[in-house]
Amino acid sequence: MNLKKYIRSIKNYPKKGILFRDITTLLENEKAYNSCINQLVKLSKKYQINKIAAIESRGFVFASALSYLLKKPLVLLRKKNKLPGKKISINFKLEYGTSTIEMHKNSIKKNDSILIIDDLIATGGTAEASAKLVEKLKANVVAFIFVIDLYDLGGKDRLHNKGYKVESLIKFPGH
Repeated sequence: MNLKKYIRSIKNYPKKGILFRDITTLLENEKAYNSCINQLVKLSKKYQINKIAAIESRGFVFASALSYLLKKPLVLLRKKNKLPGKKISINFKLEYGTSTIEMHKNSIKKNDSILIIDDLIATGGTAEASAKLVEKLKANVVAFIFVIDLYDLGGKDRLHNKGYKVESLIKFPGH
């Protein structure tokens, strides 16, 4: 199934000059969402992993289904102050400022093999920070899988240049 036709494009959202790629239209279509998850499962099976990490928040929608179907634990990578237990964090730069991503300290063990999932990759800042967070606990990032790659914003290349494997189901220009 061609998932691209189930992604709505909204001009000037969340601010003027941005063309927002909206996944809610894919999620609202049962056949498209099921096909998306099945395609993600197929890509995921190429890798030897023992845990799946999901980037907040739309990554949770896809990674939780993968976790269930692949019978792998799900690790949440969350924005600052969203996790109640002992956590580790990393600060990183975004196009428009800085942010922090956190994870529970006991979610990942040394030498775990982690697949990181998110809905979309743009510039790659959040994804790279997620990898650094996983690696802080001496685990291995096996690959990233995204539903959408905004290819002309350079995120996939940024991750490739750091030595990561990156896959996506759909490619769109970023503007």
